This record gives sequence, structure tokens and C-alpha cells, in this order.
Amino acid sequence: MLRFLFNRVVKALFWFAAASVVLVLIFRWVPPPGTALMVERKIESWTDGQPIDLQRTWQPWDKISNDLKVAVIAGEDQKFAEHWGFDVDAIQAALAHNELGGSVRGASTLSQQVSKNLFLWSGRSWLRKGLEAWFTGLIEVFWSKQRILEVYLNSVEWDDGVFGAEAAARHHFGVSAGGLSMQQASYLAAVLPNPRQWSASHPSSYVARRAGWIRQQMRQLGGDEYLVGLNHSRTF
Repeated sequence: MLRFLFNRVVKALFWFAAASVVLVLIFRWVPPPGTALMVERKIESWTDGQPIDLQRTWQPWDKISNDLKVAVIAGEDQKFAEHWGFDVDAIQAALAHNELGGSVRGASTLSQQVSKNLFLWSGRSWLRKGLEAWFTGLIEVFWSKQRILEVYLNSVEWDDGVFGAEAAARHHFGVSAGGLSMQQASYLAAVLPNPRQWSASHPSSYVARRAGWIRQQMRQLGGDEYLVGLNHSRTF
């Protein structure tokens, strides 16, 4: 019986691994039709009895503002071009901070956020963290950095039910994702730690200060020049 169960578990793990590799390879070229987070938001609306209209329009890389690309990196993951999915220094700093108690600090890279939003559910269980690490490794191996950022910008939530750069740009500023100014892009990037509570179009004083800091970091990263390296990043 134990051998039978062991064989079943091994086969299940094999087929899960194979299916996840195939799925990641497909999304290397095909725009994901939706995300696990979008499904989660829809289910929440049904259980809460509060209908939600999910907004999302996929836009390819060259139709998204370069300012938004750099702003998101400046605000969320300044080592994005260097790491292989995990920022070890940020993880160690977060662990040290969290041991002191109080507010919980995260250390997720853009790659980890793509894995979580696209494939997984919310929560802090060890199972979800393990699956997040697995999918993060896969997309770092099979996707370019440009593709990771492209999927991120088309998947991240910028308000209740507002997903992706195009929907966010129109929702907050009445422009397309490609028409965002540097200031508008910095405000969108500034709210990403808490997009359902903070507003890019009606920013608090804290969000405005954070947006100003992000613009400063964008200039230090080199602006559009920073993106050149992403176009030639390594892939499998």
C-alpha cells in the first residue's frame, strides 16, 4: 500500500511539473487570458454579494509607456535586471525586520509577483510559497526579463477589479498605457504596495512623496536606457 501511494504521489508530481512547464512555455509567447488573482476577486465579489466589473486589456510591450516600466522597477524591484527571481538581500532584511514584530515587510521581486498573481492564490502558507518559488524559477528560466515585466504590467491590480496598465491608465488618468507621463507613471507605481487602498489619481500626501522618490530613482537608474538591457536579457 505504501509503495502504491508513493508511486501515485510521484506520478502526480511528475504530471504537475510537466503541465506547469508547458503552461509557462505557452505564456512565453501567448498573452495570458486572465490571472488567478482575477478569479479570486470574482469569487470574493460573489461571496460578498458586491458585483465587480473586472477591467483588463492586454497591451504589448511597445504600447506601454517606458516611464511606467522604469517606474515600476524603481518602486518595486531595483535589482530586477540582476537577480534570478529572488532578491536574497531583501529577503534577509525582511526576515530581520519581521522578527522584531509589528508590521510585516515583504521582499517579493517582480518575478515572484508575476508567479503569484498569474498562477496562485493569496495567502502566506508554506505550500503557496513553495509553489511560488517553483513558478518563479520556471519563468526566470524560460522567459526574458522583458517578457516578465510585460506580463507583470498587464496583470497587476491597480484598483478594485482594475488589472493591467491599459485599464489602470484609463481608469485613473483617461489616457492609454502608452500615453502615460512620467508623473502619472510614478503615481501608478507608488500605489502598488496597496492598490486597493491607495489611489494614483487622488493620491494622499504619502503616495505623493513616494511618487516623488520613485521619479528620483528612475533618473538614477538611467530612465529609458535601463530598459535596453532587458531587451537582451538571457532566456533558455
